[in-house]
Amino acid sequence: MAANPNPVDIHVGSRVRLRRTLLGMSQEKLGAALNLTFQQVQKYERGTNRIGSSRLYQLSRILDVPVSFFFDDMPVSGHGAPSGLSENSQETFDHENLSKRETLELVRAYYRIKDPDVRKRLFELIKAVGGQVEEV
Repeated sequence: MAANPNPVDIHVGSRVRLRRTLLGMSQEKLGAALNLTFQQVQKYERGTNRIGSSRLYQLSRILDVPVSFFFDDMPVSGHGAPSGLSENSQETFDHENLSKRETLELVRAYYRIKDPDVRKRLFELIKAVGGQVEEV
């Protein structure tokens, strides 16, 4: 086994953690659903242990996301390999922000807004305050 986890395994594990946390699910609960210990879930989330395809499919079912979710937003270098923390990355968004508790609480609160019009207006307000330009 390599000394350092593969960047793909780290990314997939962070996506598992992101979705589990967004759902308010503990590592223990996810472990029980997978028939694993919470320590094994921790290793998956850190990228220490690689997640096999059948386990990834099982995770997608439990976490109610498509398998592709685990690979979304994965930075890619020119050769199709993950760029990891490459200095040449043109990525300006800090993906670490997605796993912060503040971000997760904000997303949970946002989706608790029942009225889709209010939710959309709040979304537009946040984009305006954040200085984002509307993509067409």
